[in-house]
Amino acid sequence: MKFRWYGLNRTYCDTLEDMRSIVKNDHINRGVLNSLIAELQVHGNRMESGLSDLKDLKELREKVKELKEEGRVLRDNNRKISKNEK
Repeated sequence: MKFRWYGLNRTYCDTLEDMRSIVKNDHINRGVLNSLIAELQVHGNRMESGLSDLKDLKELREKVKELKEEGRVLRDNNRKISKNEK
């Protein structure tokens, strides 16, 4: 049984494929299987973290739009007041 190189570019599917090959084998190596389960947990955590970051980014973009609009309204009001004082 040959496993792919363990590096940064390993995907969730690569890990699952290695797990399947271990399970197909008559002799299950629990140590390797445990490490692959841990690797899947890391992949899952990264995906959850990425989704959370995207949600936060979307909320921040919406807040920036609101603040820009509020700033535009305040500038317009300030110009109107300045013109009325002259």
